Amino acid sequence: MVLGVSSQGILWKTLAWAPPSAFLHVSLLLPHVLWYISLALMALVSSIYLLKLVFYFEAVRREFHHPIRANFFFAPWIACLFLVQGAPRDMAKIHPAAWYALMAPIFCLQLKIYGQWMSGGQHRLSKVANPSNHLSIVGNFVGALLGAKMGLCEGPVFFFAVGLAHYSVLFVTLYQRLPTNITLPKELYPVFFLFVAAPSVASMAWAQINGEFDNGAQVTFFIALFLYMSLAVRINFFRGFRFSLAWWAYTFPMTGVSIATITYATEGNNVLTRTLSIGLSGVATVTVAGLLVTTMLHAFVLRDLFPNDVSIAITQRKPKFSKMLAHLRSSSSDMKELVLSVSKSPNSDSHESAAGDRSRETHLSVHKGNAEP
Repeated sequence: MVLGVSSQGILWKTLAWAPPSAFLHVSLLLPHVLWYISLALMALVSSIYLLKLVFYFEAVRREFHHPIRANFFFAPWIACLFLVQGAPRDMAKIHPAAWYALMAPIFCLQLKIYGQWMSGGQHRLSKVANPSNHLSIVGNFVGALLGAKMGLCEGPVFFFAVGLAHYSVLFVTLYQRLPTNITLPKELYPVFFLFVAAPSVASMAWAQINGEFDNGAQVTFFIALFLYMSLAVRINFFRGFRFSLAWWAYTFPMTGVSIATITYATEGNNVLTRTLSIGLSGVATVTVAGLLVTTMLHAFVLRDLFPNDVSIAITQRKPKFSKMLAHLRSSSSDMKELVLSVSKSPNSDSHESAAGDRSRETHLSVHKGNAEP
């Protein structure tokens, strides 16, 4: 939700400043309002998840080790990058330390995820490749875009290069998914739109780094535009499952390709590019507004936004400690029963043997006494 609303604020901020949309006379009040709404949503969701971290740490740990859910740990930091980029104040007034502070956790998460892709056993990319992996890629391009806007040089290029290398590998792997790959649940099919997010943001990042929307930026933008159209025509693929928060995965990629289209239209301002940028922006805005209303309806009216989902935080990894503890308890009880049975049987045998020995001794002494005379 934060990604969708915050990127929508950046979209309207771009519409207010870009020459192709100057005839719309967009006021800066709307992007500022969306920014404050995004900030409030970020605070609310973060507080709820911190409570989950405190009271249900095991669930968070399982999510962190889950091959699909682990990718969503990038989302809060990407949302923070969007909040900084869409802030009402000028980018030049923001200290570069903010960029480094936000990119540090993304870099640490990437060391974990990308390392597992190469040599992670059951977490190799050939086994866990799914569309949600794009979240681990998008952070590179969003960080490169924000860093370039803040006037940084080496840092944005570094993250852009890392993101481009791993996006190429992920793109090919997802196109030739093996039967051994993890099957994505139908309820998470909206994350297929994340295919569009990475190349659209990459085109804007490269244009900002290079100073113009050159051929390199156009190549990635056209890839994003084609992927967007190829997914948009597959309407039946995204039907047949009930509403959930996963539907918000539609918003950020749609908004990203809309902003990239406006940036491209700024370089080649003509009727086609203006029409395309306004049309895609309208679709993204309607989608975000519709999802926001639907989410409020399911949350406060129907009260079924959070169903009893038994698959939440479930992984193949079993809790070894509890299993060992149960085994020790059962074995200790069996041992107690065995010790009691063993301790009883020797005592009874010893009493019987002692009585038998005494009777034999008495019998022998009587024979000896009769034999002596």
